[in-house]
Amino acid sequence: MLTGQLRSEIDSLWEKFWTGGITNPLTVIEQISYLMFARMLDMQETQQERKALRTGQSFKRQFPETTEGQLLRWQHFKNMSGKELLPHLRNKVYPHFANIELEGSDMAHFMADADIEIRNEAVLTAAVEMVDRLPLASSDVKGDIYEHLLSKLTTAGINGQFRTPRHIIDMMIEMVDVKPTDVICDPACGTAGFLSRTMEYLNKTHSSSEAEGGRHQDEEGNWVYHGDQLAPFSEHINKHMFWGFDFDSTMLRVSAMNMLLHGVSSANITYQDSLNKSFIAEPQEYQFFDKILANPPFKGTLDEQSVNPKVLGMVKTKKTELLFIALILRMLKLGGRSATVVPDGVLFGSSNAHQQLRQELIDNNQLEAVISLPSGVFKPYAGVSTAILIFTKGGSTDSVFFYDLLADGYSLDDKRTSIAANDIPLAVSAWQRYCQLWEKTNDTAIQAEFGDKTQQAFVVDVNDIKANKYDLSINRYKEVVHTAEVYDEPKVILAKLKALENDILKDLNELEAML
Repeated sequence: MLTGQLRSEIDSLWEKFWTGGITNPLTVIEQISYLMFARMLDMQETQQERKALRTGQSFKRQFPETTEGQLLRWQHFKNMSGKELLPHLRNKVYPHFANIELEGSDMAHFMADADIEIRNEAVLTAAVEMVDRLPLASSDVKGDIYEHLLSKLTTAGINGQFRTPRHIIDMMIEMVDVKPTDVICDPACGTAGFLSRTMEYLNKTHSSSEAEGGRHQDEEGNWVYHGDQLAPFSEHINKHMFWGFDFDSTMLRVSAMNMLLHGVSSANITYQDSLNKSFIAEPQEYQFFDKILANPPFKGTLDEQSVNPKVLGMVKTKKTELLFIALILRMLKLGGRSATVVPDGVLFGSSNAHQQLRQELIDNNQLEAVISLPSGVFKPYAGVSTAILIFTKGGSTDSVFFYDLLADGYSLDDKRTSIAANDIPLAVSAWQRYCQLWEKTNDTAIQAEFGDKTQQAFVVDVNDIKANKYDLSINRYKEVVHTAEVYDEPKVILAKLKALENDILKDLNELEAML
């Protein structure tokens, strides 16, 4: 957990960046990432040196054993003055990132074009001092540090992308029940929130409690998994499990660092426009993934000429929110599962493309759940109403679970302050109960527990959905109980008003007598 003091130091540094002229939060995160990477390289070199002294075996150095080469190491340049430090980082340390070869990691690739944008020497010195104090040797705190930095992102990108709240991500991960054997993807990964939180979920649910988080680092800094389930899958988790695609280079760099700090050094974070026809040549484009978790951008339209024709064959549209659902269906293996955030328009849109996509989800796949989210859940980025679709590729739909999530533990204004009301635990519990009954094909019990459409959780038969042109909006099926109001007769109301007027007049007369 992030201590209050450490959180305060990070916030203080953030203010210094702001006053120093760097106001873009993504740029701040990127600049801190470069410094963290420089320090982690030095930490790894130090670990390798200690191992070599102990074993007598040589190792491939990342820093030449020359005076100039050693000055590239964090421990040797961190105490430079701001005037010396700025050109040293720009002209020597950051260009050296392109020469780094980290075994089992693509991190150096993302850092190869690093550039320093901190022009204020005092801010740069403060940033180096704070990064030097960060407990980067602590496996669990590293991820918390980066999560806190990412929480500072409060503006949506030009393509409609924004940071998904972590408690919403956690709910989605739990609902699709990610396993250590799965191969998972986010086709529009942004800062890799879904992937990094999945790693945290696995550590909490599939690791021994003998060590905090179920894992620790050995003397060489390698991850060692303890106990019951993660140990046999450590190589799979580190190299093959996580896939993220994006076409924003800055986002990819942040994603790679986020995964590294969450213990996954070789996540497959790749530059790729997932909807582009260039993706067809990649094996990940068709029947590759067990689980897909996504909150894809849903703003604007695309040039039809550049869109994957295989996706257009499923739904002919230019709208990204529809195209991404079609793409996800292609990327999933048969039996693969997804939880995806969509704007409400996907649920009830009347265009041919909207209806075509919903029909595809229901008739040729298993649409399992529609979780309606509060309209302010993505503030301050956007106030658009959204829902989570949970579906499995293949088969057909018999019934759909609906949940009307009214509160997520935070206020629904731009401030998003913490409040007591939180339906998320209830939603997850109801969903898990429904899944248990569904697996037992206990239709009687399902109707007994989820047949009442006046409740937040209820089930709708697929025939009812088809009869409503495949409309999936929760208000189409949720029944509202109207309570009859009883009013007094007009004569009674008038008598009460007259009595009230008399009382007021009496008080005024008493007040006048006192003057």
